[in-house]
Amino acid sequence: MKRIRRMGALSALLVAGFGATACSDAAAADGAAPELTVYATPTCGCCGGWIEHMRENGFTVEVVYQNDLSAIRAEHHLPPELVSCHMGVVDGFAVEGHVPAATVHRLLAERPAVLGISAPGMPVGSPGMEHPDGLTETYQIVSWDESGPKAVYEVID
Repeated sequence: MKRIRRMGALSALLVAGFGATACSDAAAADGAAPELTVYATPTCGCCGGWIEHMRENGFTVEVVYQNDLSAIRAEHHLPPELVSCHMGVVDGFAVEGHVPAATVHRLLAERPAVLGISAPGMPVGSPGMEHPDGLTETYQIVSWDESGPKAVYEVID
């Protein structure tokens, strides 16, 4: 079982004063499952594992397969150093890579003034990247805005 260390205080300090995001809390308010659109390449195997993880954790998922994700990443101002494997978009936030569903639920509840969060690279043991021997690595979830990476949102170990 992974342990998640929340970096709430650090995140709050770093994003304080940026104002609330303009995205709606309508889905959370009416109890509907958050709608997640995932952009993935058709040949990627790990994306399916992450998509299933998100469905199992309360998300309604639509998958858009395309050979090149650079346009969707540019649209959401993803810094190159935060690139991973696939990108999800949920209620105005971008989610790059193998971010755990619990972290995405936290993002939607807290609504920090960021464009999205990323699990850069492809961390071993993250959702969709499970190792057959149960190996895991500690990794960071990083937030970003139009100016680039903002803060460590969570450390997962």
